[in-house]
Amino acid sequence: MANSAQHSEASPAWPLERSTLQNRNRILGFWLFLSSECIIFASLIGTYLALQGSYGDGPGPKEAFDLVFVFVMTFILLTSSLTGVLSTVGMQRGNLRMMHFWLFMTILLGTIFLLMQVYEFVHYYSIGLTFTSSAYGSAFYALVGFHGLHVAFGLFWLTALQLQSLNNYAFTRKPALTKQNASKLYIAGLYWHFIDVVWVLIFTIVYLMGKVV
Repeated sequence: MANSAQHSEASPAWPLERSTLQNRNRILGFWLFLSSECIIFASLIGTYLALQGSYGDGPGPKEAFDLVFVFVMTFILLTSSLTGVLSTVGMQRGNLRMMHFWLFMTILLGTIFLLMQVYEFVHYYSIGLTFTSSAYGSAFYALVGFHGLHVAFGLFWLTALQLQSLNNYAFTRKPALTKQNASKLYIAGLYWHFIDVVWVLIFTIVYLMGKVV
């Protein structure tokens, strides 16, 4: 009986990132934050849809967009979501090598996506599609640029968490994976998946519909 009780205490019902009430409340609060983000992106998407035909004499989506290039960007970002899942699995298993490898791959793929987006914006600027060239340009850059800022923040967040856990493991010899930083890594993963889902909507509404419709 004593062994059974010890075993139940050693094997909590909650995973590590949800193992305390504080962590569960932190995750719940983050879901509420994401709901407000959904409202902001919905407003930007609605504005874009209202202004998508208002490009006047300037270049429109059919002249500006290269679907092959944007599809590659989309593939890279969605792949980073998969590597993010693998990193979370490594964290939940307590496998630090797996967690850090896939987290590094997530950061690398996100950085490639962001650099491609910068190149994309430079190209649009060179052909006359700017923030002030038309109402369409303003709506486009407000939506896609706002998403790009989220990607940049996500990269900073993931990098900071990885460096923090590496520092704990390498220099202080304290446990690199605790209940506190496990919830932080899990929440950062949720944030990254969120911006990936938003990008799928942007790809469909802005690029695919703009080029085809």
